[in-house]
Amino acid sequence: MAAQKDWAFPAEMRPKPEELRFDLDHALDAVVLVRSEIPEDAFTAPILGTERAGNGVVINDSGLVLTIGYLITEASVIWLATNKGTVVGGYPMAFDQNTGFGLVQPLGKLGVKPIERGSASSLRVGENVVVAGQGGRAHALKATVFAKREFAGYWEYVLDEALFTAPAHPQWGGSALIGADGKLAGIGSLLVQEKVDASTLQGNMIVPIDLLAPILDDMTKTGRASRAPRPWLGMYVTEAGERLVVAGLAPGAPAERAGMRVGDAVIEVGGAKPSSLADLWRKVWAHGTPGAIVPLKFARGGKIIEARLTSADRADFLKKPHLH
Repeated sequence: MAAQKDWAFPAEMRPKPEELRFDLDHALDAVVLVRSEIPEDAFTAPILGTERAGNGVVINDSGLVLTIGYLITEASVIWLATNKGTVVGGYPMAFDQNTGFGLVQPLGKLGVKPIERGSASSLRVGENVVVAGQGGRAHALKATVFAKREFAGYWEYVLDEALFTAPAHPQWGGSALIGADGKLAGIGSLLVQEKVDASTLQGNMIVPIDLLAPILDDMTKTGRASRAPRPWLGMYVTEAGERLVVAGLAPGAPAERAGMRVGDAVIEVGGAKPSSLADLWRKVWAHGTPGAIVPLKFARGGKIIEARLTSADRADFLKKPHLH
């Protein structure tokens, strides 16, 4: 497996070592390529595909790799590659649904020194950072934090405060956000588009590294955080103006089993009107743990329909990792 060398940022977009207060090459060498293969019958295969590629970051002396979880969810095969050309297999140790973090344990020696974990809380809007994919300086980007705010995803996901950087890194999945101190401040998750005045700004949504410390020990020991899982409905909802509209349904999940359809507009959860996508998911989660009944009211074709959904644990729908 070769590193992705068919592109490079223009020199003016790359960070310059002489302008930084840390060892740039050491930090960049901690970023590795992550490639995974997923069975065709996996639950996430129709949406995320059966071949996934992105990045990960070595975070301790054992070679443990932190990445974004969707790259390794239900993976049957994982390969890791370093900037020095070392390639080893990997085991998908853990995936945390709440944060989106994933962990991969290398099945061989990567020969990479870890990057120290820092904090996203000290980063300020307007501050300069480095967003790096595997591939050294050619795949490292000078960027700026343009926002720190709540983020809600259509897949029943909320971060109280995510980081947003621009310009966008094209290899955002699992990329490293490196602060001015040379420490890891976050892991890349998404490509986003933001309206700024009359133009559209492309950037990356980054998961703050601060969310890792409280769950890292549990993830390495048991494969998931010790907190109780959230109730999951399996409906993909988007904001369409002031309406919260179902854009997709996970097959066999509670929402589909309850008869919900694409195009339904969610009006109430447990008798209360959600004010936003984030508020919708929080109202669902407030009903307890998987198995809890979640009363919904939604509009369809001018009619108001009420349903009681028996929630599930999303992890029960996913293939479990195994060693060959």
